[in-house]
Amino acid sequence: MMKLSSLQQYGLVTANYWAFTLTDGAIRMLVLLYFNQLGYSPFDIALLFLLYEFFGVVTNLIGGWLGARLGLNVTMNLGLVLQIIALMMLTVDSSYLTVAYVMAAQALSGIAKDLNKMSAKSSIKSLASDASGQLYSWVALLTGSKNALKGVGFFIGAALLEGIGFTNALYVLVAIIVLPLVFSIFLLDASLGKAKTQSKFSEIFSKSQAINWLSAARFFLFGARDIWFVVALPVFLESVLGWSFMAVGTFMAAWVIGYGFVQAITPKLTGIKKGKAVEGGAKPTSMTAMKLAVLLALIPIAMAPLLSWHPQTVIVVGLMIFGIVFALNSAVHSYLIVSFADEDGASKDVGFYYMANAGGRLIGTLLSGLTYQFAGMEASLVVSSVFVMLAAALVLKAKPHAL
Repeated sequence: MMKLSSLQQYGLVTANYWAFTLTDGAIRMLVLLYFNQLGYSPFDIALLFLLYEFFGVVTNLIGGWLGARLGLNVTMNLGLVLQIIALMMLTVDSSYLTVAYVMAAQALSGIAKDLNKMSAKSSIKSLASDASGQLYSWVALLTGSKNALKGVGFFIGAALLEGIGFTNALYVLVAIIVLPLVFSIFLLDASLGKAKTQSKFSEIFSKSQAINWLSAARFFLFGARDIWFVVALPVFLESVLGWSFMAVGTFMAAWVIGYGFVQAITPKLTGIKKGKAVEGGAKPTSMTAMKLAVLLALIPIAMAPLLSWHPQTVIVVGLMIFGIVFALNSAVHSYLIVSFADEDGASKDVGFYYMANAGGRLIGTLLSGLTYQFAGMEASLVVSSVFVMLAAALVLKAKPHAL
C-alpha cells in the first residue's frame, strides 16, 4: 500500500470529509423542502431530524472510543458506507415515506455524519503540530471548507429536487460518495488515531474539566444556531415570505458557504497567519470564545423587535451578520477542543465534545419546530440569544490548566 505523507493524509481526510458533507447538506435540504411541500407542519419536519441529531449524540460518545481502539480510518469509512445505506433507504416509493421510516433513515445518516466528522477532526491531532500554529490553521481550513461545501450541498439539494425530483436526486448523492470511499479504504493510514494503550469503555466520558466546560458551551452555542436556522428559517422564507425552493436553497447555501469561508480564514483574523503568531496576536483562548459569544448574542435579540418592520431585510442582513460572528466563534471552539485533547487517543475527547455539539443540535432542532409553530420567528430569535449567553458564561470556565 502506498505510504502517504502527513500532508497527503490530511488532503485525503479533507477530500473524504468534503464528499460526505456535500451529501449531508443536500439530503437535509431535500428532506426539509420535500416534506414541507407534502404539507408537514414545522414540528413534524423537526421530528424527521430528531433521530438524526439523537444518534449524533450517541455516535460521538461511542465513536471516539471506537476510533481510539480501531483507528480513524475504520470509523471514517464506516460513516461513508452508512450514508450510502441511508440515502438508498429514501429511494423507496413515496407511500412508504412515513415519518417513522424517514426518521429511521435519518438516524443512520446522523450516525454516518458524526462518525465521519469525529474521524476527520481527530485525525488532525496526529498530523499537525500545535507549536507553530499549524494545528489551528489546519483545523480552521478543514472546518471552514466543510461548512462551505455543506452550503453547496444545500444548493445542490434544492436544485436536484426542482430539476430531477426526490428519488433521482438521491441516486446522484450516492454516486458522489462512492469514489472517495474507495480511495479512503485503500490509502488512509490504518494506524491513524489509534491509541497506543487500549482504552476502556468507561473512558468515553471526559475526565478533563476544560473539555467538560468547553463541551457544555458548545451545546448551547450550536443549539442557539439551530433554534432559528434548521426549521424556522426555511419554513418562514417559503411560507411567510413566499420564496421558491430554489430561492430558499440558494440563500441558505450562500449563508453556509460564507460562514465556512470566514471559518477557514479565522486564524488570520484572530492572530495566527501562515503558521506563526503575528505581532500582537496569539492563539485563541476561552476568553476569545467568550467575547465572540457575547457579541453573537446581541444579534438575534436585536433582530426580534425589528422583524415586523421589514422582515425580509431584517432576516437577510441579520443572518449574514450572525453568520460571520458565529463562524469566528465556531472556529475558535474547534481549535480549542483539538488543542485540549489528549495526544494519545484524541478521538475520545473530540468525540465527547462533539457529543455535546450533537446534543445542542438536537435540542435546537426540536425548539426550532416547536417555538416557531407556537410563537413565531421573533420568539425563536429571543431563545437563540439566551442560549448564546449561556454558551458565553460556560466557555469562560474552560481553562487549559484544568486539564
